[in-house]
Amino acid sequence: MSLVERDERLLEAPAPDVLDAAALPPPVTGPIRVHGKFFFAREDKHFVKGVTYGPFGVGSHGAQFPEREMVERDFALMRGAGVNTVRVFTVPPVWLLDAAEEAGLKVLVGLPWSQHVAFLDSPAIQAEIREAVGGGVRACRRHAAVFAYLVGNEIPPDMIRWHGAGEVRRFLKELVALVRQEHPGALVSYANFPSTEYLTIDFTDFLCFNVYLHDETAFRRYIARLHNLAVDKPLVLTEFGVDSMRNGEDEQAHILSWQVRAAFSAGVAGTFVFAWTDEWFTGGHLIEDWAFGLVDRDRQPKPALYEVASRYKGPLPPPLRVTTGVLV
Repeated sequence: MSLVERDERLLEAPAPDVLDAAALPPPVTGPIRVHGKFFFAREDKHFVKGVTYGPFGVGSHGAQFPEREMVERDFALMRGAGVNTVRVFTVPPVWLLDAAEEAGLKVLVGLPWSQHVAFLDSPAIQAEIREAVGGGVRACRRHAAVFAYLVGNEIPPDMIRWHGAGEVRRFLKELVALVRQEHPGALVSYANFPSTEYLTIDFTDFLCFNVYLHDETAFRRYIARLHNLAVDKPLVLTEFGVDSMRNGEDEQAHILSWQVRAAFSAGVAGTFVFAWTDEWFTGGHLIEDWAFGLVDRDRQPKPALYEVASRYKGPLPPPLRVTTGVLV
């Protein structure tokens, strides 16, 4: 008998109160700290239950985020679904951080820079990157809603091969030090992915990986491998998701449900589902042929939102189940 958990629940009509925030515990208001393999808020273990948000087109306010009223509605619905952390890919304006704090959410701030060019070949580009990273942190004004910063996201393998993993590692370590200088005490990491697993990132506060695997056995095995890379630090899955346009909304819900459960049962400290909404703007235009959102472009919930909410609002880590005397 396989020891891999098989969640064979049929997708049922969601409970009417599954997105109700009334029964949730009070939000975390203080800083999050690292202790061993997990995060803590004061003396309580804190599991990061996240979604990604954006990137978006530029709004009337001049930032790459929806209009303020939409952001507030999004954050309220996230909170009702048990989400406690939002990952953004562009530096958020202070009003968005204020809105997150008001909604009881923390923000994982991505600090974007030109990582798709040969950035180490030019001292001028390196100086621009340092200014972008330092300026991005300063723009957040050491806000209480900031959970942590990411100094990069999936540097392409050809760039790492061109510069050499050692030199890229050195530069990222420099950026981490810069963030800590601008925001003392802040948590800092880098979002890696399987294609550049060989890039050793052991100087951050926690290990982040983006993982897109839709086979449960492979998913669980890779998490076990990532724990070996994380050693004694928290492991966070900063992206995983399913395109409902190609897989169907029920299959999206089914896969995300077992992925969240499998991740936390395997000892991860946090997860970020990609993405909150089907609205996604990148490369200078709106993407219309993918649908990774838990809600659609009109913010109507998909079945996946109810499934993820039930996982996020349930006990973490999930309880082991006994089947014919075998723990699974």
